[in-house]
Amino acid sequence: MTDTLLTGSLLQGIPAALPAESFETVCSTEALTIQRIVSDGQASPPGFWYDQPDKEFVLIMRGSAGLRFEGRDVLVLKPGDYCLIGAHVKHRVEWTDPAGKTVWLAIHF
Repeated sequence: MTDTLLTGSLLQGIPAALPAESFETVCSTEALTIQRIVSDGQASPPGFWYDQPDKEFVLIMRGSAGLRFEGRDVLVLKPGDYCLIGAHVKHRVEWTDPAGKTVWLAIHF
C-alpha cells in the first residue's frame, strides 16, 4: 500500500454471478489485511474448519450469515453485526443468505 488516498465502496462492483465466494483484498501491510468477501448462499464444505494463525474481525455489511465455533451454537450475523475471532479459534461458515448476496468486511491482523 502506498501513502496515496485509497477510496472505494464495499457495496459497489459486486459480481452478478458467484459460483464461489469472492475474496478481494482492499489493502494490506505486513501486519494487516483488509478484505471484502461476497457470498451468495455459500457455506464451508462439510467437515471443514478454519484454523487461522491471525485474529480476524468480521462485519456483515449486507445479507446475513451463520458462523459456528467449535463446541458452540451457531452465531447469526445480520447487517451491522460483527465478531472478533481469536487466532486458532476453529470456526466455519454454516450458511450465508440464500436470498441475496452477503457482503463481509474481514480484517486479519
